[in-house]
This record gives sequence, structure tokens and C-alpha cells, in this order.
Amino acid sequence: SAGDYPGKLAAVVFCQGCAWRCGYCHNAHLQPRRGREEIAWPAVLAFLERRRGLLEAVVFSGGEPTQQRALAQAMRQVKAMGFLVGLHTAGIVPRRLAEVLPLVDWVAMDVKARLGEHERVTGVRGSARRAKESRDLLLASGVACEFHTIATDRLP
Repeated sequence: SAGDYPGKLAAVVFCQGCAWRCGYCHNAHLQPRRGREEIAWPAVLAFLERRRGLLEAVVFSGGEPTQQRALAQAMRQVKAMGFLVGLHTAGIVPRRLAEVLPLVDWVAMDVKARLGEHERVTGVRGSARRAKESRDLLLASGVACEFHTIATDRLP
């Protein structure tokens, strides 16, 4: 898709699983740890191999990609194929974000709510602290990034 990585034609890898339960989630079917239709990673790599020279970037989205233990390994494989690497995250797992920041070329972070309203929106205690830590890591990293928000009148 042309809109998932600024100025680049990109494939999007949707990662299954998200620990937060935002009422306005547009990918609620990706919240459970297991999905009805999962594609094995070797099949994804084969798909990307056939698109070398056509696509410029691969974006990891979700669900929440930072919940994937093998995220850094997957990003290294994609980079080795010559693709730019993008990440869409809400910052749920700051330590994994810190691990992958050296591997990504661009990050979009979803800001779910003001910090004081964060836990109400996500339904998870401690989510504001995690989001703030991830935001701070991203800003300090120097990686190209943007922050996405929703209109507060849409909050549940």
C-alpha cells in the first residue's frame, strides 16, 4: 500500500495479538493471540522475495508487533532482502521497541489518549507508563517517525 510508509510502496505484515482493548480499534480481529487465518513466516518471506524490485518497504503492523518475540529477527530478514523497514506500534512493549529501533527506518506510533485517560481507553493498568516510555525511546532514537491520534470526541 502507498499510504502505510510515507512516499514508498510497501507491503504490510499484520501481526496477530494486542494486549490493549481500545473501544475504537479498527483491527479488533487481530487482538487475540491466535487468528483464524494465519500465514507462516516462510510464506511471507516467499511473497516478499517475489516482489523484490517492485516494493520498497515492509511495514510491521497489527495487532501490536512489539508483542512478537521474533520481531527483531523478522526485521533483520526483511532488511537483508533490501527493503526499508517500517513499524506501526502503540508502544505496548517498550523493551522490544528499544530492541528493534536500530533496525527500523520509520515508525508510526499510535497515541491512544492523553496519559491521564490512557488506562480508561486501553482497559489496561500501566498502559500510560508503557506508552510514555515508548514515546520517549522513539523520540530519543533519531528514527524518522510520526504520531497518530484520534479525535477525542470519538473516545468511548
